[in-house]
Amino acid sequence: MVVITEFQKIGVGLSGFGVFFLLFGVLLYFDSVLLAFGNILFLAGLAFIIGLRRTAHFLFQRQKLRGSTFFLGGVALVLLRWPRMGMLAETYGFVLLFKSFFPVAFGFLGTVLNMPFLTTLFSLSRSSSSMV
Repeated sequence: MVVITEFQKIGVGLSGFGVFFLLFGVLLYFDSVLLAFGNILFLAGLAFIIGLRRTAHFLFQRQKLRGSTFFLGGVALVLLRWPRMGMLAETYGFVLLFKSFFPVAFGFLGTVLNMPFLTTLFSLSRSSSSMV
């Protein structure tokens, strides 16, 4: 059984609020204050969840250095009130950092779609859309 510490619970909360502020900042036409606050909360939450040393090790691996540069550079651009350019750089850096994780996530989604209830639901939605 996995034991979750209080710091990790705080980190999940900080990361959740960070993602909320990032999405809210994008919805409000790239509001730089909300985006900056979301970035700070997300990075602080990540550090709380996996620890400072492991966060630094993850971000500064040789093969992930380009992704980290774009991601942290995007955070810096958002903090300097260039939100559109910063979010573009952050998105590109995020994709570079987590490109090895995407097949795992898509594989998990594929197994979720094999659940009987969801399979029935998707087959009904496909048949109704083909009638239109």
